Amino acid sequence: MKTTAAEQKMRSSETMENRNWLMEQMNPYFFVAMKDEAGAIALLEREMGTLRNNRRLVLADRDKAFIQAMPNMPGSLYDTLRRIPEREISYALIAHSEGPLPGMDATLEIQRFEFDRKSNQDIQQGLAVVVPADIKSRIAAALKKHYPDFDRKVLERLLRIIWLNNENYVRTASPERVAQILHLFQKGNQGGGLHLDVEPVEEGRESRIHFAVGNPPQKDFLLQLMEVFNRLDLGVNRAYCLTISNGTHPYFLGTFYVRRRDGEVLNRGSELFSRLQNELCNTQILATHSQTYRDYVINQVMTGEEASLVNAFIAFCHTNLAHNQPDRFGLDDIRNAFHSHPEIALQLTKLFRVRFDPEITERETAYQSVLDETRRTVEAYNTGHRYLDDIRRTIFSCCLIFIQHTLKTNFFVLTKQALAFRLDPAYLAALGPQFTADLPQATPFRVTFFFSRAGFGYHIGFSDIARGGWRTVISRSPDDFITNGNTIFRENFVLAHTQHLKNKDIYEGGSKMVVLLNASDLKSAERELETWRLYKLQYGITNAFLDIFVTKEGVAQHPAVVDYYREDEPIEVGPDENMHDSMIESIARLSRKRGYILGIGIMSSKEVGINHKEFGVTSTGVVRFAELTMQELGIDMHREQFSVKFTGGPNGDVAGNAMRIMLERCPRMEIRLILDGTAALFDLQGADHRELGRILLKEDLDAFNPQALHPGGFMLFRSGCRTEGLKALYRKVTMTEAGLSEEWISVDEFSREFGDLPFTTPADLFIPGGGRPETIDSTNWERFFLADGSPSSRAVVEGANSFITPDARVQLQKRGVIIMRDASANKCGVISSSYEIIANLLFSESEFLQNKQRYVGDVLAILEKRAGDEARLILNRRRQEPTLLCTEISDAISSEINGHYARLFKFFQGRPELCLQPLFRRVILSHLPRMVSEEPRYRRRIANLPQKYLSAILAAELGSSMVYRGDRETEFEEILKLHIARNFSG
Repeated sequence: MKTTAAEQKMRSSETMENRNWLMEQMNPYFFVAMKDEAGAIALLEREMGTLRNNRRLVLADRDKAFIQAMPNMPGSLYDTLRRIPEREISYALIAHSEGPLPGMDATLEIQRFEFDRKSNQDIQQGLAVVVPADIKSRIAAALKKHYPDFDRKVLERLLRIIWLNNENYVRTASPERVAQILHLFQKGNQGGGLHLDVEPVEEGRESRIHFAVGNPPQKDFLLQLMEVFNRLDLGVNRAYCLTISNGTHPYFLGTFYVRRRDGEVLNRGSELFSRLQNELCNTQILATHSQTYRDYVINQVMTGEEASLVNAFIAFCHTNLAHNQPDRFGLDDIRNAFHSHPEIALQLTKLFRVRFDPEITERETAYQSVLDETRRTVEAYNTGHRYLDDIRRTIFSCCLIFIQHTLKTNFFVLTKQALAFRLDPAYLAALGPQFTADLPQATPFRVTFFFSRAGFGYHIGFSDIARGGWRTVISRSPDDFITNGNTIFRENFVLAHTQHLKNKDIYEGGSKMVVLLNASDLKSAERELETWRLYKLQYGITNAFLDIFVTKEGVAQHPAVVDYYREDEPIEVGPDENMHDSMIESIARLSRKRGYILGIGIMSSKEVGINHKEFGVTSTGVVRFAELTMQELGIDMHREQFSVKFTGGPNGDVAGNAMRIMLERCPRMEIRLILDGTAALFDLQGADHRELGRILLKEDLDAFNPQALHPGGFMLFRSGCRTEGLKALYRKVTMTEAGLSEEWISVDEFSREFGDLPFTTPADLFIPGGGRPETIDSTNWERFFLADGSPSSRAVVEGANSFITPDARVQLQKRGVIIMRDASANKCGVISSSYEIIANLLFSESEFLQNKQRYVGDVLAILEKRAGDEARLILNRRRQEPTLLCTEISDAISSEINGHYARLFKFFQGRPELCLQPLFRRVILSHLPRMVSEEPRYRRRIANLPQKYLSAILAAELGSSMVYRGDRETEFEEILKLHIARNFSG
């Protein structure tokens, strides 16, 4: 159908009118930002009138770009973000007109999205790119003019990163806009991945919000930010958001132009600005999928901060109540209690606020008043449903105990990415025995609870100076998350208590950190997103840890932390499950940067340290225990044929290094079973040494070539499963006389075979070097015995912590199995870490790196000795008293040494002048590696160690030597003679 000249003229006139309206109503920068989309602007000018009758006008719809115009209506952006994959957005532009569309009440809204995220690999490989000199010079000039505080030394690197992520943006945006983004990027880096600022815009009542987030939340983040602005009655006039890769993880760089809807100016010192700061920063902690957010934040029953605190309450109550009574206090039970009664949840947040808000005056009076009010509310809780009321009253009481026993928290620190709560461990007694009966009968020195958007966990320590590993458990399904949440506190407590027994040879007591990461919403193909989330969790918790434990004269240094404890707390952590090398180094650097008392000594296994996996320090002790235990059974592992089975794979620290050491020392060894997270290998003639050596400490077990199996051997593969209809099938490969045979088995068959192998595979020695805690327990230990009644292994040397429960250990040993428990057999890892921290205190980084091989060699010699000392003592006492179980002897040795340590530490703390006297100095030197004791320049530095550390080293060395090298009968006789000589005259 032809268009008449009159119609063409009319359309041309309408286009011109629309163009003029856009020029008047849209901010000039809108046209700068859209100059690379001339076709979209032309379409808008021509068709804008259609918005009178349509909800939207699509201006561009390509694989990597989507632009649309629409009347600005409530929920318009929300609807769009629901329809596009937000996690793929690389650039977002939101713009509004000043006035309403012609002939309409609504203003115009333009939404532009680009979907061209670059991978970390793209950035890492492209960092040699050269940005055109003219572009760079204009941007540098803009930085100098508008941001004189910008560190010019990093301009080249940051500009290259922005260029590699979005070259078109750098080319088309004004130099001032690119300078703004670079400045924001730098501020985000300087702020540890979080930066927020506001500045007024000269030409009106508009304010410009800058927000940078390293490794931002992966889902609904932009939507959540817009919800914050809307909830605070701030209209977003324009928004420019880049999501880039910095070569390690994503980075969000957003600029929002906002106006108060009441017409006032958003001043930096106003209450509204303070609320905006808190709410935007709180997006790092408050998950949008949580019911608290959906029901109470969006509907403005709670603030975002209150919701985050309530979610933390839920996680704490669940993990403290469910481990002993999961049926009554499951996650749904806890959630329902708080969500059914938001008024009680808010009363509890009110109590928390008056206890810890640094702005509150007359704190004690206010706290006592609100505490009495909250107690009455909880005690009087009664809805007429007796059973349910009892459960919920217990839950609210648990939360009340939590608040009362928290000694310091970072909740009121603004730029945080996780919450930390340091508790008085007396709260466990307040909970009552019905909730602690399943825990070891010991009281920790400290308990610290951490909560973040993606998970939560605890650090539990049994001594003032304490050390132990940081384990992150990844839950990849909702069921895993609930199950792990039920048991995480008990698992952590048991591991920390075991660590305390294990740490008997060093000056640090035992501790453990266990954190649960919720990755249940991610698909199996989204492993990179899982890694980013893991880093976010660990980095956020590290900063939260430092918020409360960085002190000045014993008191928390951050002004937003109210500190009821008021003492320095030297806590050392080490890498455990899912702690990657890059995060190890990041934690050490962050600790030094923020001024923690231990500096880089907070973390072991770093480059300026002794990496456990690289040097096999834990396995050094495990293998020494195995050698002496097998010798007790009449087998010389170095010369004779023997068989062994492992849980833990060839690429794992403990199992992998134990295999490496034993392959080097034991040429006739048969490894009949290896089992890790990817596969299981069963071969009664022993895994092929050459093929195993090919993948050792480099690849997981699924990389083992099944062609190397002996006849009768087979492999089960957890990785590479396939589906047929609704059934998941797993691969099983068996070596027959005719060659390899492959079959696909069901989940039930796979789980049964995989789970049976550690119990039923016959071998002289069993080394659990990996796997989940409590795999062998009171319900299944009998499966460890074969049909003829003999154990499938005569000796067990526990390389992994808590693989066998205490009651199962007792039953196995009563049936003749020798068990060298974890607290003894794998103690060398923590001993090595202790010597790493001593090195950090005595050497500069360059000195350590120059002498690292020598120092590590000295430490390995100490480890061999410490392991041998205890193994021989256990076996000697067993020979002397055959009715004693090896695990009982191990516990007794730990108790004896720890008892001596506590008494000696208290003595030397009270008599500090003794520590460097020649007699006692000799003891300190004997504790240290030979490189320190033999080199005068290093030996002199001992005097510079903190007094508390000198006392602790003396106590540890003397306490352990009194047990390992002492003769109890002779020593008792000498004590009696000395007592008689002093008190009974001739």
